[in-house]
Amino acid sequence: MAQLTVDRKGELGRALFSILLDNPEGLPAQEAIALLRKRVPPTDHEKGYYKSGVSIYDRNIRFTTIVYVKAGWLLKEKGRWTITELGSAALQKYTQPEDFHRAASKLYTAWKQSRATSEETDTESEEAGSSASITFDQAEEQAWSEIQAYLSTINPYEFQRLVASLLRAMGYHVSWIAPPGKDGGLDILAWNDPLGTRPPRMKVQVKRHESPIGVGDLRSFMALLAEDDVGIFVSTGGFTKDAEDEARTQPTRKVTLLNLERLYELWVEHYEKLDQDAKDIFPLKPIYFLSPED
Repeated sequence: MAQLTVDRKGELGRALFSILLDNPEGLPAQEAIALLRKRVPPTDHEKGYYKSGVSIYDRNIRFTTIVYVKAGWLLKEKGRWTITELGSAALQKYTQPEDFHRAASKLYTAWKQSRATSEETDTESEEAGSSASITFDQAEEQAWSEIQAYLSTINPYEFQRLVASLLRAMGYHVSWIAPPGKDGGLDILAWNDPLGTRPPRMKVQVKRHESPIGVGDLRSFMALLAEDDVGIFVSTGGFTKDAEDEARTQPTRKVTLLNLERLYELWVEHYEKLDQDAKDIFPLKPIYFLSPED
């Protein structure tokens, strides 16, 4: 990292934040880095690679982003980088690259001091912590990328079964799963008890789409909900902001939206309660890494 000056960190940081500002929903890390490479090309040194085969340019960017995460300016989740409101404000306030990075570094230092023990943290241990953070980020990105690819190619009816299995693992009783063919907008019916005597009845629609579900599709689904029904809309492509607002502000028709990230989190949370057939549809295995500092 010897050639990574404060000014260079700031240059990379401000350019990255400008890209993310244009993509408020965030970007996959590799996509963000690719766009940054076009906007701020690597120096001659950064065109090289470490002995491990890792790009110096990519590692410099990841190393630089550590302070932005701890400063609260950048959010990293499942390999997706998103600028926060604080990050957006910092981008406007600190127009010079060096000032931008130094401001983030001060916040990072304050975070470190708040966690400090009676023993001083030496430079070597700090470097090890940074390396652990980068390794963890890359591992999470790769894992999430593979999960997305797998779920995007799974048979739609297998995906329905996956959602139904999750509901069972959560303690609900699935009474019906739509067979192949037209389903009238409903894919799963579930209840709180085995006989379906205790409301509410849960009506579930499952969409394996790449693009987000809009408010029109959501309203069509809500039209199927009776007064004592609860709707659950599952979409691998997520939902538009208008659709999310519509679901959140409904006075009577209760609708819960599940995007791919939330579905995955629930699957992990209830994994031990899933039957073997469900685990065969979407098998997961934990792998342990040295955890970066939180």
